[in-house]
Amino acid sequence: MTDSAATGRAGTDHAPTALGGVSDVEEQRPRILIITGLSGAGRSTASNVVEDLGWFVIDNLPPTLISRVVELAFTPGSSVSKLGLVADVRGREFFAALVDTIRELRRGEADVRVLFLDADEDVLVRRFEETRRRHPAVQDAGVAAGIRAEREQLAELRGLADLIIDTSDLNVHELRDRVLGLVDEPGTARLRVEVVSFGFKHGTPRDSDLLFDVRFLPNPHWVEELRPYTGQDPPVRDYVLGQPATGPFVEALQRLLDVVVPGYVTEGKRYLTIGIGCTGGRHRSVAISDLIAGYLRETFDLPVNVDHRDLGGE
Repeated sequence: MTDSAATGRAGTDHAPTALGGVSDVEEQRPRILIITGLSGAGRSTASNVVEDLGWFVIDNLPPTLISRVVELAFTPGSSVSKLGLVADVRGREFFAALVDTIRELRRGEADVRVLFLDADEDVLVRRFEETRRRHPAVQDAGVAAGIRAEREQLAELRGLADLIIDTSDLNVHELRDRVLGLVDEPGTARLRVEVVSFGFKHGTPRDSDLLFDVRFLPNPHWVEELRPYTGQDPPVRDYVLGQPATGPFVEALQRLLDVVVPGYVTEGKRYLTIGIGCTGGRHRSVAISDLIAGYLRETFDLPVNVDHRDLGGE
C-alpha cells in the first residue's frame, strides 16, 4: 500500500455487525467528522458535500473550542446528530491542540472520524497559482515552502485519520464520491470496492490498498492476432484465463479476499481499492480485474466498481 493510499482505520469501538450494517447502539451515537488536511487539497469541497447531506458544519473552528461546541451540539433536546468540523492551519497557534482534542473526543460517546485531504506538491502549487492566493502556513515565503511547512505540521494528525484521500488526480465529482463513502448513514454504510486495472508503465494507482502484479502471465501483446484486442474481448480473455498459472493465482487471490474483505468491513473501512497491473494495462490486468470484480459481487453483498484506468489511453 502506498503512503498516499486511502486508508481505513477503525475510529470507533463498535464494529459493523454484518457486511452491510451496524449495531443498533452505533446508530444511536452522535457523529462527529473532523475535516482537515493540506490547503488546496479539497477541504471546502468535502465540507460542502457533508453539509449537503444534512450535517451541521462549522468551518475553521479553533481546536480549543471543539469540545465546548460538541457539548452544546449534542445537549439533550438538540436537533444536531451529525457535526462536521473543518480544522486546519488557519487556526494558527490553536491548531497544535487538534491532535489532543481528537483523542479526547474518541474517549467519549460519539462516533468520531477524521477525514484528511492530501495531494502532491506540484498539484497544490498549480492550484494556488490558479487562485493566486497566498499559502496560509507561511506569510512571507513562497507557496512551495508553505506546502512543505504545512505537511510537516500535519504529520501527526495524518496518522490519526480514518480516511486519507489523495486528490491529486480527482475531479470534484470523484472527490464527492469518496467523501460519501465515509459519511454514509450508519444504517446503510457499506464497504465500497474499486477494482482498478492499470499498466505499470503508466504508474501505479495512488490510492491502492491492495496491489497485484500479473506480469508473470504470458503477454497477449506479443501474439500478433491478439494485439489489437483488449482484455474485455473474448479472444484475449480466453487466452489470459486459459494460461496454466492463471487458475492457481486467481484461486489464491480469492482466498485472500475471503479473509481481507470481511476484515475491512469489521474494522469500519468504507473504501477498498484493489489494483491489478500488467505492463500496459490493456490485456492481462483487464481480464483478471473483470474476473475478480465478478467474484466479489457474487460472494459479498457490496457495491463493486471496475475502473480500467489505462484502457484506451494509447
